[in-house]
Amino acid sequence: MGEVGPLRRLLKHTSSHKKTIRLASACSIINKIWDLAPPLLIGLAVDVVVLQENSFLAGLGFQDPWNQLVLLSVVTFIVWGFESLFEYFFGILWRNLAQTVQHELRLDTFNHVQKQGMGWFDERQKGDILAILNDDINQLERFLDKGANDLLQVSTTVLVVGAIFIAISWKIALFAVLPIPIIVWGSFKYQRSLEPRYAKVRDSAGKINALLENDLSGMSTIQSFTAEEREMVRVRDLSNEYRDANRDAIRLSAAFTPLIRMAILCGFTATLLLGGWLTLEGQLAIGAYSVLVFMTQRLLWPLTRLGETFDLYQRAMASSTRVLDVLESPMELVNGEFIPEREDVATSNLILKDVGFGYPERENIFTGLNLEIAAGKTLGVVGSTGSGKTTLVRLLLRFADVNDGEIEWVGENIKTWDLKSLRSSIALVDQHITLFPTTILENIRYGMSEADDDAVKQAAVIAEASEFIEKLPNGWDTMIGEGGHRLSGGQRQRLAIARAVLKDAPLMILDEATSAVDNETEAALQRSIEKVSKDRTTIIIAHRLSTIRNSDRIIVLDNGVIMEDGSHEDLISKKGIYNRMWSVQTGVLLNLNIH
Repeated sequence: MGEVGPLRRLLKHTSSHKKTIRLASACSIINKIWDLAPPLLIGLAVDVVVLQENSFLAGLGFQDPWNQLVLLSVVTFIVWGFESLFEYFFGILWRNLAQTVQHELRLDTFNHVQKQGMGWFDERQKGDILAILNDDINQLERFLDKGANDLLQVSTTVLVVGAIFIAISWKIALFAVLPIPIIVWGSFKYQRSLEPRYAKVRDSAGKINALLENDLSGMSTIQSFTAEEREMVRVRDLSNEYRDANRDAIRLSAAFTPLIRMAILCGFTATLLLGGWLTLEGQLAIGAYSVLVFMTQRLLWPLTRLGETFDLYQRAMASSTRVLDVLESPMELVNGEFIPEREDVATSNLILKDVGFGYPERENIFTGLNLEIAAGKTLGVVGSTGSGKTTLVRLLLRFADVNDGEIEWVGENIKTWDLKSLRSSIALVDQHITLFPTTILENIRYGMSEADDDAVKQAAVIAEASEFIEKLPNGWDTMIGEGGHRLSGGQRQRLAIARAVLKDAPLMILDEATSAVDNETEAALQRSIEKVSKDRTTIIIAHRLSTIRNSDRIIVLDNGVIMEDGSHEDLISKKGIYNRMWSVQTGVLLNLNIH
C-alpha cells in the first residue's frame, strides 16, 4: 500500500468538520455558477439588440425588444444578488473553518507534545517544534481561508464553461477546451515537482527558528563571549539557506502562470477565429458568439491564478506533513489506570527492583539498580556529574520508562499508574527553575491552581520567600518577567520551593536546590527544606553535602551504582568516597604531601 498523501491525512484529522466542508464547498460552487451567468446575459442582450423580435427571448413569449431588455435587467439583479449572497456564505464558512481547524490542530498538537516523554524532546529542537506550532499551522490556515475556495471555483469554471461551449458548438469546444485537460494534468505534475521544494523550505524555516530561539534564550552567554559576529554568521547562513530554498521553489512556481496563459491563448484564439468564421458563415448566432468570447475571458482569469493557488496548496501540504508527523508520532509513555488513595501513597515505600536504563544510542546508566526509599524519611543522593542522579528523578516521574526491572509504589508498578495521579503525588524543585511571565502570586499558585491567596502566602512563609516578596515595589503582584530573570538565583529557588510546598505532595524531590546560591541563602533554603520534609518522603539531590547531611539516609552514586549507603556519620566513618567529598568541601585536606 502506498504512502498516504498529506491531503488525505489532513482530511482524516478534520473529519469532524465534514458537514461544514461540504456546505462551504457547495456555496463556493453555487457562487461560481451564478458568477458565470453574466456572460450568458450579455449574449442574450446582444441577441435582443441584433435580432429584436426574432431573438431567443422572443421565442419565450416576450416579443417587444424593450420588454426583453427589462426582463434581462431584472434577471441580472437577481443573478448578482445570489452571487453576492453565496460569496458571503462561502467567505464566512471557509474563514471560520480555517480558524477552527487552526485552533484545534494547534491545541491537539500541543496536547500531544505535552504527553511525550523527555526522550522525545531530547531528539528535537525546541525552535523547530515552535515553528510547527506557529508558522506551519498558519500556512494551513491561509490555504483553507483562500486556496480551497479557489481550487473549487477553478474546477467549477472549467466544467461549466466546457459544458456551455459544447452546448453552443462542439466544433469550437473541441479547440477551445482542448488545452484545459493539458493544463490540469500539467498542474498536478507541477505540484508534485513543488512538493519536495516546499518540504525543504519548511525544514529550513524550522532550523532558523530553532537557532533564533536558542540565541535569544542565551543572549547573556553570546554577549559575555563577544560572539555576536559568530552568531550573526550562523543566522546569516541559515537565513541564506531558507532564502535559497524559497528561491528554488519560487523559480518553478513563478513559471507556472505564464505557461498557463500561453495554453489559454491557444483556446482563446481558437474561439475568436473559428467562432468568428462560423458566425460570418451564418452557422452561429451573434449572441452565442458573444457568449463564447466572454466565457473564454472568464476562464482565462481564474486559470492564470491556478499557479498561485497551487503554490498556496503546496506550502500548506508541506506544513501539514510536519504538523501531522508530530501529531501522529507514537507516544513513548503509555498511561495506566491505577489511582491510589493519598494516604496509601504517603505511607508506602518506593522500591526500585533490578532497574536498568540507558538513553538511546548510549551506554546504560543503570544496570540492576536496587533501592528502597522509606516513606516519611529523607533520602540524600550524591555523586559526580553523570552518575545518574537526575536520571533517577526522570524515572520516578516517568519522564522516561525503565528498560529493565520495575519501580514499585503502593504495591504497583508505576507504569500501571495514571500519569496525572503519579505526578500529582510528587513535588519537584528542579535545578532548572521555570517561572512564568506573570505575578509572583500566580507563579507560586502554579503548585495548586485552586489555592486561595492565604494558602499561597503561607507556602511562601514556609519557603522563607515572603520577606523579599513584600519588599518588592508591587509585592505579591510584582511581574516576574520571562524566565524569572528579574530575580536572583536564590529568590527563584525560594519561589520554586514555595510552589512545591503549596502542592503538598506525598513525595518531594529537590534536585540541586541549593547549587547556585550563596552560603546565607543556602542556610535559609536548608531551613525551608527541613520544614517541608518533616514527616514527608523527601529525596534531596545535591553536590553540596551540607544540604543533605541531616538526611535519614544518604546514598553515593557512581556510574549508576550505589557505592556507599548510610547516614552522614556512617559514611564519614567509612573513609570512602563520601568522606573524601566532605573533606574537600569543608576544607579538611587529607593525605596532603608537600614535595
